[in-house]
Amino acid sequence: MENKKQLYIPQHVGIIMDGNGRWAKKRGLPRSVGHTYGAKTFKSITRYISRCGVKYLTLYAFSTENWKRPLEEVNALMKIFRQYLIDSLTDFREDDIKVNFIGDRSAFAKDIIDLINETEEVAKDRKGMQLNIAMNYGGRDEILTAVKALCTEARDSGLDISSITEEDISRRLYTSGQPDPDLIIRTGGEHRLSNFMLYQAAYAEFYSTDTLWPDFDNDEFDKAVLEFNKRSRRFGGV
Repeated sequence: MENKKQLYIPQHVGIIMDGNGRWAKKRGLPRSVGHTYGAKTFKSITRYISRCGVKYLTLYAFSTENWKRPLEEVNALMKIFRQYLIDSLTDFREDDIKVNFIGDRSAFAKDIIDLINETEEVAKDRKGMQLNIAMNYGGRDEILTAVKALCTEARDSGLDISSITEEDISRRLYTSGQPDPDLIIRTGGEHRLSNFMLYQAAYAEFYSTDTLWPDFDNDEFDKAVLEFNKRSRRFGGV
């Protein structure tokens, strides 16, 4: 990234990785091939974003709604997840990237859950960028889970409901302890959050690109950061 030292690098970036299926369709290939190429982009762009100085990166890999896709495509995605998780036991070690999974992992097969847990354990002491991989994740489900936890604690401890603060909710989200995203990027040309980080994205800058996810590279990320630096972030002020 040119003149990177003169730019403000967002502390937390979220990416909605969209367009794998369309990328494959344009080439007359099965959608599963698009997901395979998208997984390669996932690895390369994660390393680049870490080198740029971003402290937290959240990638939307599989939503709670993605289970509605054709069974063949879901099975192909699970196969890719398994291979990624096996690779991730050694991936990002040299980059010192800490890997964390957010979402309801209970819906996955036991071997995938075991690999998720092992991947987090292997990476827990790393000191570099925090990588959040959102799998079986939905923003509404995340808020609902946080509210249920808060209600249970209020019932059991006698907490005065009127004393509940925004911070009390934030501490019960999957991203507890992390800053809210400064920048959310969506590839594939769509202009919506699609149930991604609904609570955390309240003041995030949104950047959409027509580039399909398998084609999203370092230059495309640089364009997003350059655009981010043109924005005036007032957080509701003047």
